[in-house]
Amino acid sequence: MRDFIETLNIGLPSKKLTEWSKLVFLTGASQIGIQAVGFISGILIIRFLPLEEYALYTLANTVLGTMIILSDGGISTGITSIGGKVWKSREKLGSVLSTGLHLRHRFAIGSLIISLPILAYLLIQHEASWLTALLICLAIIPAFYGSLSDSLLVIVPKLHQCILPIQRNSAKVELGRLFLIFTFIIIFPFTYIALLANGIPRLLGNFKLRKIANPFADPSKPSDPNVEKEILSIVKRIMPGAIYFCISSQITIWVISFFGETSAVAQIGALGRLSMLLVLIQYLIGTFIEPSFAKMELDKKIIIKRAIQVFVSLSILVCLVVFAVFMLSEPVLWILGNNYSDLNYELVLSITGGGLALLGNTAAILYLSRGWVLNPMILIGISIVSIALGAILFELSTLQGVLLFNIFLAVIQIFLHWIYFGYKIVKIED
Repeated sequence: MRDFIETLNIGLPSKKLTEWSKLVFLTGASQIGIQAVGFISGILIIRFLPLEEYALYTLANTVLGTMIILSDGGISTGITSIGGKVWKSREKLGSVLSTGLHLRHRFAIGSLIISLPILAYLLIQHEASWLTALLICLAIIPAFYGSLSDSLLVIVPKLHQCILPIQRNSAKVELGRLFLIFTFIIIFPFTYIALLANGIPRLLGNFKLRKIANPFADPSKPSDPNVEKEILSIVKRIMPGAIYFCISSQITIWVISFFGETSAVAQIGALGRLSMLLVLIQYLIGTFIEPSFAKMELDKKIIIKRAIQVFVSLSILVCLVVFAVFMLSEPVLWILGNNYSDLNYELVLSITGGGLALLGNTAAILYLSRGWVLNPMILIGISIVSIALGAILFELSTLQGVLLFNIFLAVIQIFLHWIYFGYKIVKIED
């Protein structure tokens, strides 16, 4: 247990271990509450939306994730990396943040142009009317607009380990979302209503998030051309991989969307809602470990030690989660409702794939926080070969086949990212 606490204690003196442990506990407990509220909101949507409407909701959220990734393209990584070097200066950090926000809004336009037609096509393919498709496309814009700034603003207090105000704001957003869903979705069980209930509280939460970031980053500072150049250099290296990630991160839903039935789209989306504990682990990694790696001195022995601790601790946690879901699959599926009660095997496959993906993504998060970027041609090349091989090995028109396909790809990504991470660590000069 102490080793795991030390993993989260990256870059801090040992005398602060107790304080740090308390912070981790409080943060974890608070985040459990936030995720619980989010989980309830998600379950209400699953239970009250008809199967066909939930399939459309799943497609809209998948495309929304794509829009967010395309509008970032590595900007948040650049801010984390550059901000980790100047985090003690309010003026310099403010300039870094302003530059990132300016770039993010420029990227957003291109993301909208690319993503909305794809969403409209998929919705109509799954028997949505043109009016329904239009309403859904309009309804995801508030959540998308909110994402343009909140994922960047949150980096600033994270670098200063000012976590509790972030969580209080997140709790208010989730409670607002729950209130809107509970108030409207029962009466109006439509996809676009659920999307608006998700997006409006996120927009309101951004105003508070700006106030949280302001004491650490001067909002009056303009964009810095030198910082923009440095961020764009990172974006150029990350963007090809980000474009690929838009597909690979939700490969199961994309495949089912094009080759499977509407009911399968709803089922895979509902199973994904049960990965809340994995989201909590991802949150702790992004909140504590990622910014700590960004600030860590370039000491090979320390980085190796911390990387091993992260890998071992995370592997154990993933195994525990999968085992717990295996033992409790029937009561877990009861939560989703009668439409999904016979998906025991599929549930275990879904959680296994999510856990393995988390393990691989963590390595990428850690080495990107240091400004290390895997050559996108290597990443995309290996991934395309893996997808092609997986398409031969698995039946992609069935839910089980797609979930096994997802596990296969996740295993490949674990080897790819952790081997590259180890390679970059070994290259550090003693």
